[in-house]
Amino acid sequence: MNRLKERYENEIKQSLLEKFEFTSMMQVPKVEKIVVNIGVGDAVNNSKLLEESVAELEQITGQKPVITKARKAIAGFKLREGVPIGTKVTLRGEKMYDFLDKLVSVSLPRVRDFRGVSADSFDGRGNYTLGIKEQLIFPEINFDKVNKTRGMDIVIVTSAKTDEQARELLTQLGMPFKK
Repeated sequence: MNRLKERYENEIKQSLLEKFEFTSMMQVPKVEKIVVNIGVGDAVNNSKLLEESVAELEQITGQKPVITKARKAIAGFKLREGVPIGTKVTLRGEKMYDFLDKLVSVSLPRVRDFRGVSADSFDGRGNYTLGIKEQLIFPEINFDKVNKTRGMDIVIVTSAKTDEQARELLTQLGMPFKK
């Protein structure tokens, strides 16, 4: 069993139960899934860039990504409906905990001038969104083989009812919020 999941089951669940005075263990918030998304706007002109981002996302998450397509045409961006423009992965279970553990303990501390992640990126329903400027912070990515640095969005979906509960859950899981 993953060490982060073990810590959640043994320590964090109990402390959240006491802090928010839940009546049942089932009310305690948990991380349900993590969605990692890379938008590749240049893929409109060069489909090879999309293949590279698929390979990188698969290295980072250990799971095969899905290619996302444009929902509607935007003439200003030379974008037609149905054209592939990005990749995404939805992580659940063990892989989700492995990714979250690696994100908070290895990858985020590798960001230059890192002072913590913003505590304002909650959506009001207990979900947290984090933007990363370059994929090089992940240890799986070989710096020499990267043609172009790409950013990515990481959405952490929790079962928390409020942002306060979600913030407490993520803080106890090790997410380094700014003070």
